[in-house]
Order: sequence, then C-alpha cells, then structure tokens
Amino acid sequence: MSAQLEKEIIKGGGFLLSETLPSQIFSPEDFTEEQVMIGQTMTEFMDKDVIPNNDKIESKDYEVQRELIKKAADLGMINASIPEKFGGLELDHVSNMLIAENMSGQASFATGFGATSSIGLLPIVFFGDDAQKTKYLPKIGSAEWISAYCLSESSSGSDALGAKATARLSDDGKHWILNGEKMWVTNGGFADVYTVFAKVDGDKFSAFIVEVNDPGVSRGHEEHKLGQRGSSTTPLILQDAKIPKDRLLGEVGKGHLIAFNVLNFGRIKMGAGAVGGAKRVLGQAAKYAAERRQFGRAIATFGAIKYKLAEMATRLYAGESAVYRTAGMIEAREETIDKSNPAEILKAIEEYAIECAIIKVAGTETLFYCADENVQIHGGNGFTEDYPAEGVYRDCRVNRIYEGTNEINRLLIPGQLLKRALKGGLPLFAAAQKLQEELLAGPSFDTDEDASPLAIERKLAANAKKIALMLLGSAAMKYKEAIQEQQMVLCWAADTIIEAFQIDSALGRTSKLIARDGEAKHEYAVDATRLYTHDAIGRIETAAKNALAAMYDGDELRMTLAALRRLTKMEPINTAAIRERIADKVVEAGGYIF
Repeated sequence: MSAQLEKEIIKGGGFLLSETLPSQIFSPEDFTEEQVMIGQTMTEFMDKDVIPNNDKIESKDYEVQRELIKKAADLGMINASIPEKFGGLELDHVSNMLIAENMSGQASFATGFGATSSIGLLPIVFFGDDAQKTKYLPKIGSAEWISAYCLSESSSGSDALGAKATARLSDDGKHWILNGEKMWVTNGGFADVYTVFAKVDGDKFSAFIVEVNDPGVSRGHEEHKLGQRGSSTTPLILQDAKIPKDRLLGEVGKGHLIAFNVLNFGRIKMGAGAVGGAKRVLGQAAKYAAERRQFGRAIATFGAIKYKLAEMATRLYAGESAVYRTAGMIEAREETIDKSNPAEILKAIEEYAIECAIIKVAGTETLFYCADENVQIHGGNGFTEDYPAEGVYRDCRVNRIYEGTNEINRLLIPGQLLKRALKGGLPLFAAAQKLQEELLAGPSFDTDEDASPLAIERKLAANAKKIALMLLGSAAMKYKEAIQEQQMVLCWAADTIIEAFQIDSALGRTSKLIARDGEAKHEYAVDATRLYTHDAIGRIETAAKNALAAMYDGDELRMTLAALRRLTKMEPINTAAIRERIADKVVEAGGYIF
C-alpha cells in the first residue's frame, strides 16, 4: 500500500457510523509502479493473446483455453494468491484486485481463469494442510492442473447448506465414499481437481479435494447457456466416488467456513472484474457514438446519448472507488496480522464481508447497466453479432446470479450489520437511538455555511448514512427475531446502504484528490461525485419510503416520512450541464476518463 496513506484499521460496516476522512481512502491514484505494471501486463495479455482467440474460445476449444491459462500462469497471474513457501508470489490484495479487473474483454475465458485462480484455488490455500498445499498449489499455480469449485446442486443454489451430496468413510477407514451430483461447475469439462462439498453421514457439511481420475468421478454434459458460451459449465457426478482419506479439506462439519469465506474473495474480485468490464464497454460506446452519424452529425453530440455516456462513467467512478477503498481496508488489516497463518487472513477478509457483498451487487449491476446502454447506443447494430455489444450483454447477465445471487447478497448486508450490532461489534443501535433523538428534536437552524469543495455532498453523504441507520434501527425494533422474514424491507435497507457506501467512497476519493492537487485539476471527478451523490439520494429516498411504508402506517408513518424528508432535502443542481461535460470528455478520450 502507498506510504502516503495512514494505515488506520477501520471496522467492517463502520463507514455508517462516522465521517470518512480522505486519508482513510485508498484509490487507484495510490497504486504503486509495480501495481500499475501488473494491471498493464494483464491488459496486454488479454488484448494480444486472449481476445484474438475469441472464436476458438467461444467454440469451446478447451485446449486453447488451457494454453492461455498456462500463459497467464507464466506471467504469475495464478501464483499471485499462493504463498511463497509453496512457490507462489504472495502478492498484496490490491494487486490481486488489479489482476481481476484487467482480466476483462473475453468473459468466457475470464470466468474459467477466475475459477482456477480464485475459488478453485483458495480453499486449498487457506484450509489445506501442508501436504495438500505441497501437492496441489504448485500444479494449480503453474496451470499444469486446472481447478474448479463445486458447491451448488440442482436443489440447492442459494441454500448451499441444503446440499444432498453425501460422504462416508469406507469400511476399512481409508477412503471417503462420495455420492451426489454438483451443478454449474465452471471448468467442469476440463478441470483436473475439484473442491467438492458434501455432508458426512448425511448431516456434517464438509469439503473434499477430488481429482478427475478418482474412481466413481465423471463429468456431465456441457450446459447450453445464454452467455459465456465458451466457458465450460458441467455437472460433476459422484457415484460411490472413492477419495483417499487425506483429501478431507479442513475439518468434518466445518465446510461452511470454507464455502462462505472463499465466496467473500470471489465477491470482491467480481466487483473488480465488473469495473474492468464496464470500462471496456464504455470505450465501445464512446467510440461508436463518435463514429455513428444520424441527421448529419455524430450521435455523440445528442443529449440523449450524452446522458447515457455520462451515467456510465459516473457509476463506474463510484464503483471503482468502492472496490479499491475496500481492497485498501483489507490490505491495511492484513498488515497487522501474521500472513503465514491462513486463519488470520480469513478473519481479515471476513471483517469486510459487508463491503464485499456491496461491491458484488453494485459492480455487477453497474456492468449490466453499461452493457444495456451500450446495446441501446449501438441501436440495431447492437442487436447483431457483427458488433461486440450483444455478446457483452449476454455474457454479463450471469454475474448477478453466481457468487451468491444479488438478492442473497442484499439480505447479507443488513443481516451482517445487525448481527454484529447484537454481538457488540458495532455500536449500531446506540447510533440509531442517537439519530432518533436528533430527529425528534426537530430541525437545526444552524446557519454556518461550509464553503469548501463538495460541502453539500458531504452533508448528503452523512444524511444517506443516517437514513440507513434509521431503517436498520426501525426494522430491528419492529420485527426483532422475525426480521429475517422481512426480505423486502431488508432489500430496501440494503439499497440505501449500498448507495451510501458508493457515495462515501467517491466523495472520499475526490476529496483526497482535491486536498492533494486542488479542485481545478480534478474537475471531472468533482462532477462525477456531485452527479452520483445527487442522483443516489433520490434512489435512497424511494427505497426508504417503500421500507417505511411497509413498517408503519397512520401518524407513525407520517412522522417517519417527515424525518426522511429532512434528510433527503436538497437544492437541485444542473445535472444536464454536468452530464454534458463528462460525456464530451469521455468521447474525446474514447472511454473512461478517471
């Protein structure tokens, strides 16, 4: 991490309870030369080696995919997550995010690479014993072997613990006997080693390392998918599969720790990958809009197109800010622990499970928004295979489903916050009580005006956090233990929290840039921060109204809505002019401008 930053340890979810200082924000402007070079190396690899093989990849030429994964491994892109002790590079967390971000441009390949370098690999990195690590990590890290992750089943997707696959010890006690069928296994058709979850004796959820040539192991047929058609997605069939006893991963009955902690890594990497994908999409849209002429002029000159380009760039800026802010927090936490102890690293990641879920939801939805608008900007051409817009649209749809559906992640966000509050880890209820007292006291008539840059946005950011606290406190008080059944209320609360974190991240990043270089040098960052904040407050207000109306009625509802109006009150700004400036700069640059 850059030495310029204060290595302050911030609690996961703590952004809701205090003002974020610019010095606490890690952002792309803080990348080291080595980190920048990693991102550039990955982009060059994708542009020169992967994308030219698009047709072969999409036709499921898995030999080509294996060769390309091997090339990526030769560049150190899989070894990045492996400890030095086992032949890896053991790169920092930010560098791993940069690999994930710049592994974009060919979704089928990126998905396969991500499976072997992340969720297929990390269970062994963090939960394997030394013998398992010595055997498997060098082979996966060098791409001699391709790995995969097998959690879902036909009847248990989001409800992963409802898996039906079973495991039992053989009569001689030397092998595990596995039975069941795992579904939607990325790399399923050509992987060599699988992390498989099954229930020991039918009830103890556990993890196992399974090799493709183990007796009783077979692959099912390839799935025919809406998008990412070149990635291999198959079932893994276990019929009295005979697995050596020493291939148990971790402890019997502790498989949930492996499954859910590894998914936290997958979620933040998905957020980074979505940022990289959206940047490429914005570049496609900007260049097409500059070249396509209608009514005697480039369509990039029309306000309706400028709106789209500016919105894409602005959402990207907020999302990118959130991704690297979180990566920086995780890295700062990791610098205080024994990184040779996998359990400590897992605790560091788990601390930011809330932020990882936010990033997964926001990142995948921003990418899909950009992909959808890219099709629209391309018009009829966007609906044909002659242009890449239609393929990106199909390919990115699944992102909102895997690594935990966006609905599951939305429920996780307020659920984790309330769980930590109940355990005393976050003073959430005290903050909610203080806010209630503040709102009951009536409006403040403090006329001191802050004339500093983004002062209005700082106040709106603080109010966004207050609205999230109001919803969380109200829901906890009304529903108590039954709150988990109120999924609509929880999802609306999650939407306010997601927007609050994105506002806060963009604001912190831009404020830091202003403090460093002055406002004039970062006029587009200021524009993007103002635009995102003002629009997001409107989205927060809508979500909060829905949640409050679900919880209250009559005078109680009128009172809470009055409090909400105080927190969302703002003077309209000329967003049209801001969009004009951002869009024109995007077209001039041919893509992302930050």
